[in-house]
Amino acid sequence: MSAQAGHSTRAVFLDRDGVLTIPLFREGRSFAPLTLEDFHLYPDIAEPLKELKRRGFLLVVVTNQPELGRGRLEPQTLVAMHRRLSAALPLDAIKICPHVPEDRCHCRKPLPGMLLEAAKEFEIDLAASYMVGDRAGDIAAGRAAGCRSIFVDLGYTAETQPRQPDAVVRSLQGAVDWILRDVAGP
Repeated sequence: MSAQAGHSTRAVFLDRDGVLTIPLFREGRSFAPLTLEDFHLYPDIAEPLKELKRRGFLLVVVTNQPELGRGRLEPQTLVAMHRRLSAALPLDAIKICPHVPEDRCHCRKPLPGMLLEAAKEFEIDLAASYMVGDRAGDIAAGRAAGCRSIFVDLGYTAETQPRQPDAVVRSLQGAVDWILRDVAGP
């Protein structure tokens, strides 16, 4: 569907760690896995994502991976992780930011660079799209891009809570349920 033809392409932007994959937890915070042995998808997430695809949504992962920039995550390990993710889930794209916060790049969440890049690439109507994430930066990026934002609350105690998410849920399934209710309307 082309945006120019009067149709809009909707997307669900998904953070990777904490939404699709099980993060490592230490001291009230989550951390991305650095090895394939620690890289595990949440069980039962493929079906909710397939339902979004059936409803016409593109699925785009947008993930900060600063450990790549720090040299703690090997590039070939990240490629293998994303191959595994793409083989298991009906994803349309995976966008990564390899930068550390000090780089002040435009792509690192909470800035919306990865979402804007995908929107341009796939002609996505951001106002008809959603950002699902487990951190304040995910919600801020979605809001900055003009998407509705859904916070997956995993109970982190040492992280800033997001400001003004459109919804708060406990899992990807909860986010998908909320999206489907939202698009169905009253």
